[in-house]
Amino acid sequence: MAKAHKPSPSSSERSKGASRSDAKPMKKRVLPPAPPAQRGGVELVDPRVQAQLKLYDEALSLFHQQKFAKAKQELEKVLEGPSKELIDRARMHINITEQRMKPAHEQNPRTADEHYQRGVAMMNIGRWDDARESLIKARKAAPKADHIHYALAALDCLTGEADSAMANLKVAIDLRGENRFHARNDEDFAFLQEDPRFTELLYPEKEGYSG
Repeated sequence: MAKAHKPSPSSSERSKGASRSDAKPMKKRVLPPAPPAQRGGVELVDPRVQAQLKLYDEALSLFHQQKFAKAKQELEKVLEGPSKELIDRARMHINITEQRMKPAHEQNPRTADEHYQRGVAMMNIGRWDDARESLIKARKAAPKADHIHYALAALDCLTGEADSAMANLKVAIDLRGENRFHARNDEDFAFLQEDPRFTELLYPEKEGYSG
């Protein structure tokens, strides 16, 4: 019995089959990964970097409270972390803390930073007038230095000058926003704890303060 033969495909069918076989599969569009979370140029994905940043923040808080010996200890721990950016910042602050821990009698203030160091040293031993004189000289030499305004605000609190303390603290915060958070835990500002202006300045998210 003869076998049945399949009909040969027409030329149009052959061309359709060829076009289907030649067609390339469509690639799925791959979206680029989201950029890693950052703070001040420091990536926060690595938990080791997060721990390093926490140490750095704690050291800065001590630094702004003029607790230089403790600040230096914390900054030295920052040097052991993986972030080169934080290591560079820590080294810079270590150099400053070492200068500021020098006894006042070893200093002959000339620059803004030297006047600042002497002012803080005078504050630490309760010589308020000498402290104010040095800090005012420092502010005159470096009017945009936030840490000088911050120290003056602390001195104003220690001497009961509420209005001047608020003015100096506001300038310090305007120049560097992080000073708002340092002041929240700084015992030097206990004098202002009951002042509503102090609450508005330090907790604007609660009071709707826009200054």
